[in-house]
Amino acid sequence: MRAGFPSPADDHAEPGLDLNALIENRASTFCAWAEGDSMQDLGILDGDLMVIDRSLTARHDDVVVADLNGSFTVKRLVQKSNGSFLMPANPDYPPIPIKPDDEVRIWGVVIRVVHDLRASGRRKRSAAATPALRQKK
Repeated sequence: MRAGFPSPADDHAEPGLDLNALIENRASTFCAWAEGDSMQDLGILDGDLMVIDRSLTARHDDVVVADLNGSFTVKRLVQKSNGSFLMPANPDYPPIPIKPDDEVRIWGVVIRVVHDLRASGRRKRSAAATPALRQKK
């Protein structure tokens, strides 16, 4: 949808969007609220709703929900010749190397993020509706 003046092409706009079409694997997809600012440079802001697919196999550069030694974190999975890392998207946070003795389980892949743009709606969410996933520092 254009944010400027109307266009004659608007007469041919799509009639609607089925949000279910954005979720391929409905049975294995869930939502969680992001907490923290470690992923802000990738557009995942504090209070955003993340859509996470547990059926996907994480690949290099995917944003993942990882259980690292008993703590959940949301980071970009980076696989290099010298090892794998959980990378924040904020220069204020250091990369997290995955060491051989770490217990790591990739819990899901973040496939979508929903921002609330209304000032009155930001950070007003029901904690009971979905869990919060802290972006581990």
